Amino acid sequence: MIREGIAQVCERVDGYRVVAQCADGAAALSAVLSHKPCIAIIDLQIPKLFSLELIRKVRESELATRFIVLAARGDRKTALEALRAGANGFLLKSGPVSELLDALRHVSTGSVYVTPELQFEKVFFTSKLPRTVDPIDNLSSREYQVFRLLTDGIRAKGIAARLELSPKTIVT
Repeated sequence: MIREGIAQVCERVDGYRVVAQCADGAAALSAVLSHKPCIAIIDLQIPKLFSLELIRKVRESELATRFIVLAARGDRKTALEALRAGANGFLLKSGPVSELLDALRHVSTGSVYVTPELQFEKVFFTSKLPRTVDPIDNLSSREYQVFRLLTDGIRAKGIAARLELSPKTIVT
């Protein structure tokens, strides 16, 4: 789904209207703080200000805005990190429009929504069976953010700018 498609879907549902569309995280943060929407739909890979950092900043400002994060690919760790950052929903961009509508309904009532492809139970509950330890599971939230940006091909300097950290911190 592209941004315009999401706007059309949202406006087809009674009670929803689009108050802003932004091309980067800094603009999105500004729009959320000024418009104070009930729900904000953001791309996981939004440029300039990492989406999970944007959510944290809004949470610090104590706004009641709920967030739905859209991702190109989904895995348990990514969904958990989004939810830990304060997102209320996690969807795959490749999902059907009906899924976005379901997410809007769930999130607007205070529920958490995770794309059915990730199987909600598997996101929150781990198996009691012994499994091999995945080193990615041992990363802190911040380390995981850096890891995700590195795997997307962004250099340390770019990551430092997005996360508002020193390039030396990123290299470490």
